[in-house]
Amino acid sequence: MNITVIDYGLSNLLSVERALTHLGAQVTITGEADQIRQATALVLPGVGAFHDGMDGLDRLGLIPVLQEKCAGGTPLLGICLGMQMLFEESEEFGLHKGLGLIPGRVVRIPDLDAEGNPQRVPHTSWDPLLVPEEGALARPGQDFAGTVLGSVQPGQECYFVHSYEAKPAEAQYRLADTVYGGRRVCAAAQKDRVIGFQFHPEKSGPVGLALLKSFLELCEG
Repeated sequence: MNITVIDYGLSNLLSVERALTHLGAQVTITGEADQIRQATALVLPGVGAFHDGMDGLDRLGLIPVLQEKCAGGTPLLGICLGMQMLFEESEEFGLHKGLGLIPGRVVRIPDLDAEGNPQRVPHTSWDPLLVPEEGALARPGQDFAGTVLGSVQPGQECYFVHSYEAKPAEAQYRLADTVYGGRRVCAAAQKDRVIGFQFHPEKSGPVGLALLKSFLELCEG
């Protein structure tokens, strides 16, 4: 499977490349619009601030390219900041427009937990993937069967590090949750073949590798 990893200057490229290569993928890392237009599957990793990420994509002329690719059905996986940029806008350091591939917006994690106690931001920890409480994509029972998360069980943990959280506009786009400070946080989202993981699968051990493998299988389908 050929996977194109997008390099726009704010990406943890080496760990993502290693994880995908370990799973047998042929990986191309590029920020060139022409190469991305030819890609059959895309990964958009990222660390840092939302506006810096979008500025990086804009400087390379990649925003319309990614929008066109996804509109044409090319699978795309956004990781951490890459997931957040899939949404319509973010309030991080002012209001900034995203790629608009998944309806919704990105907001700051509250400084107080559900009981009103101070909590650490960023959210940095291993936490479980949970089935959303309502409106999730169709799947039988209370597990992730039939989705890209189908290779793992609810309660298995992944590694999170983020100060902002995505809020899908509709529950149908919410693929998985986690819990931080007594509140549900969107851990994964999907619209059509566009998927976002707020956690870092490439840093989440066997569980993360299983999820990346599922994404590769989706790309081949």
